[in-house]
Amino acid sequence: MRRTAADRLPIRGADRRPARVRPYSLTGGRTRFTQVLNVETFVAALDTKASEPQKPDRMPEMPAIVEVCRRMRTIAEIAALLKLPLGVVRVLVSDLADQGRIRVYATGNGSGRPERALLERVLGGLRRL
Repeated sequence: MRRTAADRLPIRGADRRPARVRPYSLTGGRTRFTQVLNVETFVAALDTKASEPQKPDRMPEMPAIVEVCRRMRTIAEIAALLKLPLGVVRVLVSDLADQGRIRVYATGNGSGRPERALLERVLGGLRRL
Protein backbone atom coordinates (compact mmCIF):
# COMPACT_ATOMS: atom_id res chain seq x y z
CA MET A 1 0.00 0.00 0.00
CA ARG A 2 1.41 3.38 -1.02
CA ARG A 3 1.50 6.03 1.69
CA THR A 4 0.64 9.61 0.85
CA ALA A 5 1.74 12.83 2.52
CA ALA A 6 -1.63 12.98 4.30
CA ASP A 7 -0.88 9.60 5.94
CA ARG A 8 2.21 11.06 7.62
CA LEU A 9 0.53 14.18 9.02
CA PRO A 10 0.11 14.52 12.76
CA ILE A 11 -3.50 13.96 13.72
CA ARG A 12 -4.49 14.86 17.22
CA GLY A 13 -5.49 11.73 19.11
CA ALA A 14 -4.66 9.28 16.30
CA ASP A 15 -2.53 7.02 18.50
CA ARG A 16 -4.52 7.34 21.70
CA ARG A 17 -7.96 8.04 23.03
CA PRO A 18 -9.10 11.49 21.94
CA ALA A 19 -7.94 14.15 24.37
CA ARG A 20 -10.57 16.17 26.11
CA VAL A 21 -9.10 19.45 24.96
CA ARG A 22 -11.47 22.29 24.32
CA PRO A 23 -11.18 23.55 20.72
CA TYR A 24 -10.55 27.11 21.86
CA SER A 25 -7.38 25.99 23.64
CA LEU A 26 -5.88 25.13 20.23
CA THR A 27 -6.32 28.75 19.13
CA GLY A 28 -5.32 30.40 22.39
CA GLY A 29 -8.95 31.23 23.10
CA ARG A 30 -9.40 33.14 19.84
CA THR A 31 -12.52 32.61 17.79
CA ARG A 32 -12.21 35.46 15.27
CA PHE A 33 -10.09 35.52 12.15
CA THR A 34 -8.90 38.24 9.79
CA GLN A 35 -9.62 36.48 6.47
CA VAL A 36 -12.97 35.69 4.85
CA LEU A 37 -13.05 31.92 5.31
CA ASN A 38 -16.23 30.11 4.40
CA VAL A 39 -16.30 26.30 4.40
CA GLU A 40 -16.01 26.34 0.60
CA THR A 41 -13.11 28.83 0.51
CA PHE A 42 -10.08 27.44 -1.30
CA VAL A 43 -6.61 27.82 0.19
CA ALA A 44 -3.17 26.67 -0.92
CA ALA A 45 0.30 26.71 0.59
CA LEU A 46 2.73 29.26 -0.77
CA ASP A 47 6.26 28.24 -1.66
CA THR A 48 8.51 29.84 0.92
CA LYS A 49 12.21 30.13 0.33
CA ALA A 50 14.35 27.93 2.56
CA SER A 51 16.56 30.94 3.25
CA GLU A 52 13.71 32.90 4.82
CA PRO A 53 13.71 32.53 8.60
CA GLN A 54 10.49 30.98 9.88
CA LYS A 55 9.12 31.54 13.33
CA PRO A 56 8.65 28.21 15.09
CA ASP A 57 5.02 27.11 15.12
CA ARG A 58 3.18 27.13 18.41
CA MET A 59 1.45 23.86 17.67
CA PRO A 60 1.83 20.90 15.30
CA GLU A 61 -1.47 21.64 13.57
CA MET A 62 -0.03 24.65 11.73
CA PRO A 63 2.66 22.79 9.72
CA ALA A 64 0.13 19.99 9.16
CA ILE A 65 -2.28 22.51 7.58
CA VAL A 66 0.51 23.86 5.35
CA GLU A 67 1.41 20.31 4.27
CA VAL A 68 -2.21 19.43 3.46
CA CYS A 69 -2.49 22.67 1.48
CA ARG A 70 0.40 21.76 -0.85
CA ARG A 71 -2.58 20.84 -3.01
CA MET A 72 -5.43 23.36 -3.14
CA ARG A 73 -8.06 22.48 -0.54
CA THR A 74 -11.22 23.92 0.93
CA ILE A 75 -11.52 24.81 4.60
CA ALA A 76 -13.95 21.88 5.00
CA GLU A 77 -11.44 19.43 3.46
CA ILE A 78 -8.66 20.60 5.77
CA ALA A 79 -10.87 20.15 8.83
CA ALA A 80 -11.92 16.67 7.68
CA LEU A 81 -8.41 15.49 6.76
CA LEU A 82 -6.84 16.66 10.01
CA LYS A 83 -9.87 15.79 12.15
CA LEU A 84 -9.98 19.28 13.64
CA PRO A 85 -13.03 21.43 14.40
CA LEU A 86 -13.97 23.78 11.58
CA GLY A 87 -13.68 26.88 13.78
CA VAL A 88 -10.15 25.93 14.83
CA VAL A 89 -9.10 25.40 11.20
CA ARG A 90 -10.52 28.79 10.21
CA VAL A 91 -8.53 30.59 12.93
CA LEU A 92 -5.29 28.72 12.17
CA VAL A 93 -5.61 29.16 8.39
CA SER A 94 -6.20 32.87 8.96
CA ASP A 95 -3.01 33.03 11.05
CA LEU A 96 -1.07 31.20 8.33
CA ALA A 97 -2.43 33.57 5.67
CA ASP A 98 -1.39 36.56 7.78
CA GLN A 99 2.12 35.02 8.01
CA GLY A 100 2.28 34.62 4.23
CA ARG A 101 2.40 30.82 4.31
CA ILE A 102 -1.10 30.19 2.90
CA ARG A 103 -2.97 31.94 0.10
CA VAL A 104 -6.73 32.37 0.41
CA TYR A 105 -8.71 32.33 -2.84
CA ALA A 106 -11.97 34.29 -2.86
CA THR A 107 -15.05 32.36 -3.85
CA GLY A 108 -16.21 35.25 -6.03
CA ASN A 109 -19.80 35.02 -4.94
CA GLY A 110 -21.26 38.39 -4.07
CA SER A 111 -24.91 37.32 -3.81
CA GLY A 112 -24.48 35.71 -0.40
CA ARG A 113 -25.60 32.34 -1.78
CA PRO A 114 -23.14 29.82 -3.19
CA GLU A 115 -23.50 28.78 -6.81
CA ARG A 116 -24.82 25.30 -7.47
CA ALA A 117 -21.68 24.30 -9.41
CA LEU A 118 -19.49 25.27 -6.45
CA LEU A 119 -21.63 23.24 -4.04
CA GLU A 120 -21.44 20.24 -6.36
CA ARG A 121 -17.62 20.50 -6.54
CA VAL A 122 -17.37 20.71 -2.75
CA LEU A 123 -19.74 17.75 -2.34
CA GLY A 124 -17.74 15.73 -4.86
CA GLY A 125 -14.53 16.52 -2.97
CA LEU A 126 -16.05 15.48 0.34
CA ARG A 127 -17.27 12.22 -1.15
CA ARG A 128 -13.74 11.45 -2.38
CA LEU A 129 -12.45 11.76 1.19
